[in-house]
Amino acid sequence: MQGFRLGQPIHRVVRGLELVGLVVILIATFVAAGQDVAEMIAARRVTLADLLLLFLYLEVLAMIGAYLQTGRLPIRFPIYIGIIALARYLVLEVKDLEAWKMLAVGATMAILAGTVLLLRYGHLKLPYPENELDLGDAEGKPPRRAESDAP
Repeated sequence: MQGFRLGQPIHRVVRGLELVGLVVILIATFVAAGQDVAEMIAARRVTLADLLLLFLYLEVLAMIGAYLQTGRLPIRFPIYIGIIALARYLVLEVKDLEAWKMLAVGATMAILAGTVLLLRYGHLKLPYPENELDLGDAEGKPPRRAESDAP
């Protein structure tokens, strides 16, 4: 059974809304990064937490760039953002956290890192189609078969 395919006009509207959302996220990221850089300049000090926050902004920008380039969002990018956010949380709250909370945050970071490794391993050993022609097209045509899949 073939999955539901959007009609061409609806597909264009959805794609347009995605692009508008990405532009809003892009502008908001630039504004937030600019505000944080201005605060660092005003304070005349840059901390590790500030640097991790800038890395968060860079990962958001990389995620937007990857989506615009491929039309897909690699799941690894949000996981990277989660790892960096947890590292920043640890740096900011280290004085106030109990030992078990630090261990829980560290274990969560390790689980996320392991997830990235598992995803990368799976992608290498069980690759999926890299271009949209292999996935079928917006007009509802079925995906092309690889030579090894032919009956």
